[in-house]
Amino acid sequence: MAKGKTAAATASSWAGDLMEHILTHHRGLFAVLFLLPLSLVYSVLLAVRNKISFYLASAPAKHAQRVADVQRQVRGWNADGCEQRMCTARPGWQTMSLRVGRYKKTLRNIHIPLCDVLEVDQEREVVRVEPLVSMGQITATLNPLGWTLAVVPELDDLTVGGLIAGFGVESSSHVHGLFQYTCVSFEVVLGDGEVVKCSKDENPELFHSIPWSYGTLGFLVAAEIKIVRAKKWVKLEYLPCHSQQQYCELFEKESRKEKPADFVEGLVYSKDKAVIMLGTLCDSAEWWKINRIGNYYKPWFYKHVERFLSSGPATEYLPLRDYYHRHTRSIFWELADIIPFGNNPVFRALCGWMVPPKISLLKLTQTETTRKLYELNHVVQDMLVPIKDLAKSIDVFHEEFNLYPLWLCPMGVYKNPHGGFLRALPDGDDMFVDIGAYGNPTTKNFHFRDTARRVEEHVRKVKGFQALYADTYMDRAEFREMFDHTLYDKLRKQHNAEKAFPEVYDKISKAARL
Repeated sequence: MAKGKTAAATASSWAGDLMEHILTHHRGLFAVLFLLPLSLVYSVLLAVRNKISFYLASAPAKHAQRVADVQRQVRGWNADGCEQRMCTARPGWQTMSLRVGRYKKTLRNIHIPLCDVLEVDQEREVVRVEPLVSMGQITATLNPLGWTLAVVPELDDLTVGGLIAGFGVESSSHVHGLFQYTCVSFEVVLGDGEVVKCSKDENPELFHSIPWSYGTLGFLVAAEIKIVRAKKWVKLEYLPCHSQQQYCELFEKESRKEKPADFVEGLVYSKDKAVIMLGTLCDSAEWWKINRIGNYYKPWFYKHVERFLSSGPATEYLPLRDYYHRHTRSIFWELADIIPFGNNPVFRALCGWMVPPKISLLKLTQTETTRKLYELNHVVQDMLVPIKDLAKSIDVFHEEFNLYPLWLCPMGVYKNPHGGFLRALPDGDDMFVDIGAYGNPTTKNFHFRDTARRVEEHVRKVKGFQALYADTYMDRAEFREMFDHTLYDKLRKQHNAEKAFPEVYDKISKAARL
């Protein structure tokens, strides 16, 4: 019997080692054979479930019950003596951040299964949703009704809660600002179990403090978001540039126009080469210029755009939903690292209909070796800097990362009388740009921590901000220098959140994440 147990243990160990080897060294093959089919089945089932829930109008009644259950859990925490602070019970692998929060293991986990579109109020022009509703879910619901959001961040799986409590931007943000500025009201369960509604007119300080608070003032349980009339097409102009000065000046000029294009975006392919894109919503299209870029057999969007550097300026018409989710299939360009042959025409024709794999499944199947390799050699950062400092910020990114493409997205950061986590610039200029860097740096002196700290220092110097889903290596004092904690600290005391929830820094710093 002892020999049998030893043999079984050896076999189990061997199988475990083999699986880890496959997940680490043959990740692309594993993704194609297992993760893509699983992701597809999950997406189909979820889409069917969401449609049934919305059209049967069962979600609003269930919402009240679910919120009551959240209140019950929070009041139970109070009754138990408040020994541990609270956080949501959502597993770290389900979030869009590459990292998993260590704090989930030490805090009191509160289950918040809120994932439905509750109501589309066409008279008030708002949609009411729960926090785990995704961008793909919202556009699939609104577009057939002739509506859309003013700001639709690109990836299908981004959730409303993450975009509010964290950060959300899109190529229409030069007109409408960050995602948070399109929100009309929030419902929040506070640390004592009370449900509070807040808006610009009701509890305005709390309303302006929820964005970027990362769930440290209360649990978001619903949000109302402005909707606008949708049009069928986006007329997209591709403007190739062959010098840094040219693309920086063009990008800033188009972002600051009094009557700008509906969408402005830039993809930087080297320090001196970029394609600036201007999109205009329209109801009709020249049929010979239509490009249904969302079809599974089409080239990945960023590779499609790159060809205009050699072919010259061009104009296309993209279906609205294809435009919104143009970066989804390739997860910007991150999927190229996982499935290097993913943009091959043969692969797209045979397997493109299953792309992309769910980011949550990619995280769930990471081995410790893979996680460490990503930490040491991979960058996923969004830095928000004043648009007037774009050129010197590109220089910093080039010197520290030498990583391309870079994503450029303009956005307004607006001042309000109550304050908030983001400081307005002293000179009143409210136009910023998100510089997104995703991939493996090629600089010889790259060091995951030291390089990130130098970039963070530059961002603080120009009065910019770092997206909180990314790795943050700032210490607490530097973090408070970057973000305005004045109103946040006041409300933490006022609503007894200091006892109930950790600070933002304690949830997003590198020390708090695996």
